[in-house]
Amino acid sequence: MRCLIGIDDTDNLESRGTGFRARQLGVRLAEAGLGRARGITRHQLFVHSSIPYTSHNSSACLDVDIDKARLGEVRDFCRAYLAQESAEGSDAGLCLAAFDAVADELVAFGRSAKDTIRTQAEARDLAASHGAHLEGVTGDQGGVIGALSAVGLRRGGHDGRFIWLEGVRELTGTMTAGALIATTGIDSVESTDGQPLPADAVVLVDPWPRPVLLHGKAVLLTEKNEDGHENGNWKILCKEAIRRY
Repeated sequence: MRCLIGIDDTDNLESRGTGFRARQLGVRLAEAGLGRARGITRHQLFVHSSIPYTSHNSSACLDVDIDKARLGEVRDFCRAYLAQESAEGSDAGLCLAAFDAVADELVAFGRSAKDTIRTQAEARDLAASHGAHLEGVTGDQGGVIGALSAVGLRRGGHDGRFIWLEGVRELTGTMTAGALIATTGIDSVESTDGQPLPADAVVLVDPWPRPVLLHGKAVLLTEKNEDGHENGNWKILCKEAIRRY
């Protein structure tokens, strides 16, 4: 079964961030034989003075293949992980839902959380109404809002960037678009106007490619490289340009 696992507010100003915790949780699930991550995405939520957050108010979602019969074990494992690894003073939240069972209302909730203040009560009521598992794990449990939002936004398929994808963090130098698709979790290599690059197009992938979630796919966005053919005809978008996703 394809399962989405949303987490939020696991950190404090001195600790590793929620993105790191999400990647570590993916590793731990695999080590325990409970699931294999397809990808992990970061989702930016509303930044407002009335919303408590550590640094950027982002949440994370793990897209994981699991045995449906072990869903309860996966839930308990994730809860125990967050309880143990979340930083002091954090307000961690956890959400689990079958990918195909995420209702449109949950997607809409996630989208609204990008520019609107939402409440714990709204998140909990909505999750309960649509069969998603949602719980707070530490502190005042405010992370339930971001955890549910992450699941909704990941299911919506058109928000966020991948903070883990098979084979991507190891990339360096140049590769053809075809090789990138064949050897990593990247689904498509495209120009900024949405056109797929030819399979033989050479792409400079330094420093650290950051695929984005577009149309339900992991898309590596590129632009023309003006530095010459020796470094590839194309290069990945810089971090600053990717921030808007």
